[in-house]
Amino acid sequence: MSIQYEVLNPWAEADPVPLRGISPRLTDLTNKTIGLFINSKGVAPGMLALVEEKLEASFPTLGFRTFLLRFNREVAGTEDQPRFEEWARGIDAAITAVGD
Repeated sequence: MSIQYEVLNPWAEADPVPLRGISPRLTDLTNKTIGLFINSKGVAPGMLALVEEKLEASFPTLGFRTFLLRFNREVAGTEDQPRFEEWARGIDAAITAVGD
């Protein structure tokens, strides 16, 4: 006796967002702006403050922009999305930390 199951993808072909690769790495940090994405975890702000301090010491022309996510959730589809998109447009690279 042979039992067969048909497995279906519930997402099908409905995803309207085209796939794309990751952005290329920066070749130079001179006069670049680094985004610091701080989630709502308790230690994340301190971790990224230290990252900023260390990067600033090594690359004095770097600028920094911080995005603080007030709640531990996805940004898409929330009231934070427009603020996040504006933040993302103004940076050359992003760093995040999970501060559990």
